[in-house]
Amino acid sequence: MGDQKNQELRWIAGIEPSAEMLTRSMTSIYEMECREQPEHLAQLLRAYKEDKSITDEMDRLRQMSLSPGPILFIGMGASHCSSLTGASFLQSHGRSSFAVDASEWLHYAREVWNQSAASVLLTTSGESAELVQLCQEELQKPVALLCNNEKSTCWRSAQIRLPILAGPEYGNATKTYTNATAACVVLASHILGRAWHEDAERTMAMYSAALNRVFDLRSELEGFCRGAVNIEVIGRGPAYGGAIMGALCIREMTGQRASPHSGGGFRHGPILDVNESHVAVILALGRAAELGVKLAHDCHARGGKVILVGTEEQQPSERLMPVKIAAVPEPWEGITSLIVPQALTLAIAERCGAKLAPRFQYGIMAE
Repeated sequence: MGDQKNQELRWIAGIEPSAEMLTRSMTSIYEMECREQPEHLAQLLRAYKEDKSITDEMDRLRQMSLSPGPILFIGMGASHCSSLTGASFLQSHGRSSFAVDASEWLHYAREVWNQSAASVLLTTSGESAELVQLCQEELQKPVALLCNNEKSTCWRSAQIRLPILAGPEYGNATKTYTNATAACVVLASHILGRAWHEDAERTMAMYSAALNRVFDLRSELEGFCRGAVNIEVIGRGPAYGGAIMGALCIREMTGQRASPHSGGGFRHGPILDVNESHVAVILALGRAAELGVKLAHDCHARGGKVILVGTEEQQPSERLMPVKIAAVPEPWEGITSLIVPQALTLAIAERCGAKLAPRFQYGIMAE
């Protein structure tokens, strides 16, 4: 019986995949999971609005947040990227908040953990060694967990439990990043006492169409980037999380060298070696969009190629490819900023093959 239970827990999200799913290619799975994002996002937003078990947990988290100290979002990889949007939103509305890497926090910050008002741990699997250890820490205050696996060790250990509701995911993080980012926005809004339903509806109204339109451009994106030594993805605020996640998508799925930067971080250093071998994907979204547009023109002037993602029309050239997407309320650009990198990832995988194999079971979650 024990072996059977352990086997069930190893399936991604605790759900055994269908026989048909086990035969699909990674490229096919990745496209499917990207295109499923609007549906799963809508399900999450509906649940966080209507499900009393979830709203009760949100109320508990908000009550915790009234204590002195910062609000912490703690995750790794894609979960850390989602955390950046939640922390950025709280900071921009006067509430001290930080997104921290779970591994760094585990080894270097335990002594100050109880100085925070509230902590939200983010993990897709709920089985990563660092997150399991953090969930099992003895703290003076309850810890909230945002997780996509309700059969996981972390889920059983956490005091406040909030689901990501993205369903199983067998490739690079797509649905889980999108849903976790949306959940962070909702939680931050609830902590601030700000209404979020209207902004979420405005985002949903354009998200599916924007995703489909950009994915239809994916061959053009890939052709524009072909031959690049390195692809650099750049954003600010919530779109900085999208930049890190975008670079992860490209690198993990295709093996193409890609690196993320904040807009300021790129301006003060990496821009110096921009030349014809570089492609910069600049996510000029949100309140600092103008700085992204200026950076794009400066990269172009140095001989680099730029994919400029923004909400305003821009004049294309041989080395500048503008991609216009609809504006969304701040900080929902944490979600829409990823559409272009995801489409580019799919196009590279379609042309060159995916380097990442489908993962149907959780492997060893070692530090």
